[in-house]
Amino acid sequence: MFSHAHTSIIFSLTLLTLPVFASQLPPEIREPEAATGLEKKQHVVGDEYMIAAANPYATQAGQTILASGGSAVDAAIATQLVLTLVEPQSSGIGGGAFLLHYDKQNNALTTFDGRETAPSNAGESLFLDKDGKAASWIDAVVGGRSVGVPGVLHALAQAHKEYGNLEWAALFKPAIELAEHGFIVSPRLHALLVKQINPGVTKLPAIRDYFFPDGKPLAVGVLKTNQPLADLYKEIASKGIDAFYKGDNAIKMVDAVQHSVVAPGTLALTDLANYKSKQRDAVCTPYHEYNVCSMAPPSSGGVAVLQILALLEDKNMRQYQPNSAKAIHYFSQASRLAFADRNVYMGDPDFADIPTRELLAHSYVSQRATLITEHDKKAEAGQPRPLLSYAQDDAYELPSTTHVSIVDAKGNAVSMTSSIEMAFGSTVMVNGFILNNQLTDFALSPYKNGMLLANRVEAGKRPRSSMSPVMVFNKDGSLRLVVGSPGGSRIINYVAHVVIGVLDWQLTAQQAIDLPRITNRNNYTSVEKGTAIESIIPDLKKRGHTVRQVDLNSGLHAVELLNGKLYGAADPRREGIALSEQDFVLKEHKNAVNKP
Repeated sequence: MFSHAHTSIIFSLTLLTLPVFASQLPPEIREPEAATGLEKKQHVVGDEYMIAAANPYATQAGQTILASGGSAVDAAIATQLVLTLVEPQSSGIGGGAFLLHYDKQNNALTTFDGRETAPSNAGESLFLDKDGKAASWIDAVVGGRSVGVPGVLHALAQAHKEYGNLEWAALFKPAIELAEHGFIVSPRLHALLVKQINPGVTKLPAIRDYFFPDGKPLAVGVLKTNQPLADLYKEIASKGIDAFYKGDNAIKMVDAVQHSVVAPGTLALTDLANYKSKQRDAVCTPYHEYNVCSMAPPSSGGVAVLQILALLEDKNMRQYQPNSAKAIHYFSQASRLAFADRNVYMGDPDFADIPTRELLAHSYVSQRATLITEHDKKAEAGQPRPLLSYAQDDAYELPSTTHVSIVDAKGNAVSMTSSIEMAFGSTVMVNGFILNNQLTDFALSPYKNGMLLANRVEAGKRPRSSMSPVMVFNKDGSLRLVVGSPGGSRIINYVAHVVIGVLDWQLTAQQAIDLPRITNRNNYTSVEKGTAIESIIPDLKKRGHTVRQVDLNSGLHAVELLNGKLYGAADPRREGIALSEQDFVLKEHKNAVNKP
């Protein structure tokens, strides 16, 4: 029975404030962003439109646009512009994005690939040291060398040209006002600064001065303005994205990258001027009576999420209780198989032969599904196409990321995941925004065991990504679910887990998001520390699992459509919220009552 009563599997809000420097952590337990506590969330109900995003300021900006008759794309743009300001550790105009768009009137689904590209002077040896070995984690991540050509603004402008309702300039107003008048620094932003999960925040002058005034991290509750970003937004609002990719801003970006005090990079003015986002077909697979769709490569996440679901089709996950030991065992085995393929075959389809169709073909998936047994074991990559030979790569893949789910008043939808890679990106800061370090999503070594890596660095190439914006459609073609998450390569597990929670276990989106998380990236099995799922550890160990208890810091945001209603859900592990037109009416009423 599908229940919309909220079931809370939440724990006390705990902000961790002791410094834990990322460079001190072994590679296998580094996470893109540190956990900063849990806060109970209720699903939000709406009749007209819904938005769920990673920060209240950003969600409110998107809601304002939707209330003004804006489209889902319009709201996504306003939301991302505010996220650049208030959630700078996770995404921004200095990074990239994958945007999945559903046009209800024309029953059309398309995607916009705003993934960063490698500069024209970047080559296979970009992350190799003098001895030809892959650079260390800290040497690769921080500074100009890791900066790719930002793509998010180009993708948003391309989407707006096709699906925008409001004027481009109007979408910048909420962010400009907030940047000029100030936003309140959240506990999460403060905690991440204290932890210095990215050591570059204190190494590079511009970012240090912004986040550590007087040598101390921005305190919780401080009103923080960002006039350089406001000024840049005014330029882009009036002149379009040429104000970002050309002219003064472009000159400043190139100068900051090429003259970075840490690891100078190769970004050039021509790289920025020539950047183009791409419109690609979505990839979809049937799952029971549903059709599940996501991004095509260079997203590896979309294919991997779909492959996990396809591998579990015959396991009838509906027969198991949510997060029961057997269900989690099967989920982890499907994930192992998907990650084994993903780590070898995924990359930029414009540069490598990516067997997307073959990986999702029924014959191949059925053959791979026979490898799911009752005992845990490491999976090997399959052979989706004869004579295709790549090696498993060594990308660091620590995307610091955000996700936005939106359904507008006309029923159009956006599922957008955007990123600057590691928390606070490269830590190179220009005009009030942070540049990405997405080039570390490439394989650091071009060859392994004498074989080429599909995801090696090449000029103009887009690095493999785990970002997995997803939409689920009913048998009749109507939209059922919009969902996605940040979380590095764990995004794949986070999203697949929630889809199973909603479609198989008949949970609400909020209940499915609240479930304790589980991941397996074809290594150990991670269970969310301090949650009820720890009770199945003995059973998993009997099945041969190596289990680790980890702070699994997802940031899932979803909109669910059921019986003519919209249900918005936000992850309790981060600070995001969902808002509908009902919340807007309540806010307007409250403001009217409070006026003198």
